[in-house]
Amino acid sequence: MSDAVNGILLLDKPRGLSSNAALQKAKKLLKARKAGHTGSLDPMATGLLPLCFGEGTKVSKFLLEADKRYWTTLRLGQETTTGDAEGDVVESAPVELNEQRVREVLERFTGEIEQVPSIYSAIKQGGEPLYKKARRGEEVEEPKSRTVQIHELRLLSLDGEQLELDIRCSKGTYIRTLATDIGRALGCFAHLSELRRTASGPFRIEDAVALETLEEQSFEERRHRVLAVDAALSDFPAVELGETAAYYLLQGQPVMVPKAPEGQFLRLYDDSGKFLGVGATLADGRVAPKRLFHLP
Repeated sequence: MSDAVNGILLLDKPRGLSSNAALQKAKKLLKARKAGHTGSLDPMATGLLPLCFGEGTKVSKFLLEADKRYWTTLRLGQETTTGDAEGDVVESAPVELNEQRVREVLERFTGEIEQVPSIYSAIKQGGEPLYKKARRGEEVEEPKSRTVQIHELRLLSLDGEQLELDIRCSKGTYIRTLATDIGRALGCFAHLSELRRTASGPFRIEDAVALETLEEQSFEERRHRVLAVDAALSDFPAVELGETAAYYLLQGQPVMVPKAPEGQFLRLYDDSGKFLGVGATLADGRVAPKRLFHLP
């Protein structure tokens, strides 16, 4: 029988498994009733996949909006239909590059850029990821161009036909599309050979658990891995409310909070340290509830 579990599990998703399949396995292992993940990783990708359980599903929106970080290896000299090693080669060219040339091109992809996501992305059409339809050979409408932010695009190594990068970017950035675009700009084409998410919002891959390890652990050890709900919101300023203010906030009413930070989300706690939810400061200085949590 499922039991109430509220919080976040940092999973290191293995290659070859969809994000939803990984979620369902973890949900079963934790005997959780309600679960969701925070931003799909393609089956070929590995790395950090924060999973939310119970009341933790209420923070998924904030994690979806958060910046992400990826380590990736590009195979230079070939462009494929899928943008990764699983597709058919459609373009090829000799690789004659040096680090200076690569750094010059990477600079052009740093900052605000426009992307047209691949039809082999996890964008959903009709409730199903595009990559599933595309791999079945179905006709798929090309996604619309979108603006994304590449905060950092760092060259780690250039070794023959292998280009290793560290990427910190905004939500909605498609790394396989970035790889294809970089390959075209370099004049030699490229596709992803490896992709690993190393950070999502405040979370880091070093703190994640492999699915295989989770399966080997006892039920108590698995539950111990689940982080508190507010761990996902550590970038928000914390505000403590007195007993009266906490009462009215939980009724859905804005409350006065002296010297509350302006124009941003806040983590709200009562005077015993219990997490109440997320609020935002209004123009008149009051704090209004935006997402309330019902934790034991």
